[in-house]
Amino acid sequence: MTLPPEPLANPYVLSLVNTPDRSTLLAALKQRLDEGRGFTVATLNLDHIVKLRQHSAFRDAYARHSHVVADGNPIVWLRRVMGQPVELVPGSELVMPLADLARQADVPVALLGATDATLALAAERMQADLPGLRIVARIAPPFGFDPSGAEADRILSELDASGARLCFLALGAPKQEILAIRGAKKLPRCGFVSIGAGLDFIAGTQQRAPVWVRRIAMEWFWRMATNPVRLTKRYAQCFAILPGLFWSARRVRMTRRD
Repeated sequence: MTLPPEPLANPYVLSLVNTPDRSTLLAALKQRLDEGRGFTVATLNLDHIVKLRQHSAFRDAYARHSHVVADGNPIVWLRRVMGQPVELVPGSELVMPLADLARQADVPVALLGATDATLALAAERMQADLPGLRIVARIAPPFGFDPSGAEADRILSELDASGARLCFLALGAPKQEILAIRGAKKLPRCGFVSIGAGLDFIAGTQQRAPVWVRRIAMEWFWRMATNPVRLTKRYAQCFAILPGLFWSARRVRMTRRD
């Protein structure tokens, strides 16, 4: 799908979610792993939509992902308004189920992003929970890493040499999504999954909101309260785009009724 120049002015950005729920995603990715075919997974949320307007390279990369799920309750609600419901599928909750699929299929796994210490802890805990999981590469890019630069080529060559066929990208948006598309071109048999802070949660270097907070859809508030300096502006930008997205979603539903 090609995104228009102003993705927030229309409903197309919400239509980027092309995989309705976790079970559908896992079944599709299992088939690709079994067949030796690559894939790219992105997890759409409001912060991504803000960035999609600001970064043309991010827009181009997102539009080329094979699978996109809804990572955020506002996306789920807006799709319901559109009359095209989807399930909440946080990227951080995909790590262990996908790693388990890789273990069952004896598919080698790579962890890319975060820090060396975080990757070591995450790998240790993943392999403790999933005996037999093969983690063949742990790559922590340097500070200021450019997913479009020469360092990205070097990292992808290292990834290729490792033999990994499933790579978890923990670089944050838009770096992880841009690198995923570059990686898919260089390593067509490897699956790339963008997971944000997913490895930090597994390693314990970051704490996710308690389950009861997530159940009442207030994880965003918990995160902002624990890191207001970094996140207050981000969430303000997210809330600012909600009215326009809501009316765009509503127009889609009304048009379908007509």
